[in-house]
Amino acid sequence: MTSPGRTERLVLPGVLTAEQAARTVAGILATQRPDGAIPWFRGHHLDPWDHTEAAMALDAAGEHERAEAAYDWLARHQNPDGSWYAAYADGDAEAPTDRGRETNFCAYLAVGVWHHYLSTGDEAFLDRMWSAVHAAIEYVLELQQPGGEIGWKREDDGTPVNDALLTGSSSIYQALRCALALAEQREEPQPDWELAVGRLGHAIRSHPERFLDKSRYSMDWYYPILGGAVRGSQARERIDAEWEQFVVPGLGVRCVLPNPWVTGGESAELALALWAMGESERAVQILKWMQHLRAEDGMYWTGYVFDDDAIWPRELTSWTAGSLLLAVAALGGDEATTTVFGGEHLPTGLDPDCCR
Repeated sequence: MTSPGRTERLVLPGVLTAEQAARTVAGILATQRPDGAIPWFRGHHLDPWDHTEAAMALDAAGEHERAEAAYDWLARHQNPDGSWYAAYADGDAEAPTDRGRETNFCAYLAVGVWHHYLSTGDEAFLDRMWSAVHAAIEYVLELQQPGGEIGWKREDDGTPVNDALLTGSSSIYQALRCALALAEQREEPQPDWELAVGRLGHAIRSHPERFLDKSRYSMDWYYPILGGAVRGSQARERIDAEWEQFVVPGLGVRCVLPNPWVTGGESAELALALWAMGESERAVQILKWMQHLRAEDGMYWTGYVFDDDAIWPRELTSWTAGSLLLAVAALGGDEATTTVFGGEHLPTGLDPDCCR
């Protein structure tokens, strides 16, 4: 089991002790396959985005070798076009169960690789992963639309789905900035990426009509902040406008309106977004509330239906645990995590008006 001494940075009063953090990390490690894959839980599927989030949590806990194994899994199993499939049965690369290739899933490798590099300073790792990051970003940007937003995915047959999701594009915005940071570290300028991230950020901040209407989902509410496109007074106004609809005091954050269902992943991610906009007290409160989802083994249930007093679904997911650990790491000042999610030191791209 992971030693509590390695998780002292993940202590947060009322949320985690070192021993509790160690149990949560051990739960993610137990989910990880020997080949590095991290499915939702053993017997369920792996998706590249949640796999990366769990790997980032391992780095935040000091489990750098196991995190590196997760990124190596992605590099080994990248499709020739730079993508990954949306789902693999139990993390088996030979058993994809959804052959769609979602853009935000593919872009997120850049976030994880930059986070790992900041956590370890491992130049050899960065050099080894650069080609996979570069190919993934090029795949994603093939689906950027004239308005700056990013099309959702390609179908199995290669047909592009040009409709854009605000949550997905917000995640891609963060990934593009991390990819640019990687490029700067390697002294390999990517001017096309700089323009792409500028156009994307402008669309997220100023053109909601360019995205499918998913406003019932809490992720569309906070992800523009979590991804770094929205900050300052615009972020505060956005959070305050929908707070009473999405936040259930004492329990956490609804996944979708009007369903009486709070979820751990959304709660932890909202806490991370609140921290990023300077609202640490509210962030800690949300994390305290979600502890009713903690299981005896240190993992976290996906969600809770409060009208029925029922845990649902009955699954303990690696990504829910991972999102909690990342939020705690940010609040505790972990440098890699604060850099990746705070965004102050990430490239911002080019103003889309500058090149007209």
